[in-house]
Amino acid sequence: MSRIILDSSVWIEYLGNSNSSIAAKVDELIDAENVYTNDLILSELVPFLKIRKQSKIISSLEAIERFSLKIDWNQIIEYQVSNLKNGINKVGIPDLIIAQNVVQNKAILFTLDKHFKLMSKNIKLKIY
Repeated sequence: MSRIILDSSVWIEYLGNSNSSIAAKVDELIDAENVYTNDLILSELVPFLKIRKQSKIISSLEAIERFSLKIDWNQIIEYQVSNLKNGINKVGIPDLIIAQNVVQNKAILFTLDKHFKLMSKNIKLKIY
């Protein structure tokens, strides 16, 4: 069974447009119990949900199994060096940490962000 980490871009699409093809895919993954998260992704999502008083959604997100973050700063630097050498600019540290977490847990990243797809050509990042 594949372990899929949903990036915040996918969650935002899912929560904002329940009729989209992305939402249908997310529903399938949730039903198959293939969805995972980490504290960084939650920290990107939860503040906005708290402001909007979406406590049920927050509880649902927090119930998803989390991969712990084990940041290897040397690897983060190498990822960014690889990005820059390959013309992939403006990738923030949070996204590098997410990529590293996906790789460390032999998972697959479901994302709508193009830079992750570009990064997957140069590092062992699998994209859904």
